[in-house]
Amino acid sequence: MSEAVETSYGTLTTVETGEFAGWRYWQGDPFETRSGPFFMRREDDGSYVSAFRAEPRHMNGGGFMHGGCLLTFADFALFAIATDELAGDHAVTLNLAGDFLGSVQDGALVEARGEITRGGGKTIFVRGLITGDGKPALSFTGIIRRLSRR
Repeated sequence: MSEAVETSYGTLTTVETGEFAGWRYWQGDPFETRSGPFFMRREDDGSYVSAFRAEPRHMNGGGFMHGGCLLTFADFALFAIATDELAGDHAVTLNLAGDFLGSVQDGALVEARGEITRGGGKTIFVRGLITGDGKPALSFTGIIRRLSRR
């Protein structure tokens, strides 16, 4: 069971049971839903953390997480990190860059945390780190462009 809130750009759903109980995810982005689903929640310090559990479908031929999966998750995390700055406005990714730091194994808890390095206008700059079971896997930077203001 889950609680859902309709918005102009999708359904923000809060998971009520299972490993990610209390976390939220977006219904309405078919690619992210098939790739993840990816979850986010606000931490006690006000920041956001994103997470998902690595599954066999996320792995590459070498048996560890595909780089494209990590970058897709980083793109999701950009918007989670910038949630408050965006204040419900629509936005798109202008730039996403990443440096691979280590592998992620099947079954790992994959998490992303980060910060806004510059905001306050139409362009928001974010940097973050993705870990697999607490070990660095990908550092990333991204630029988000706000499309509309409420």
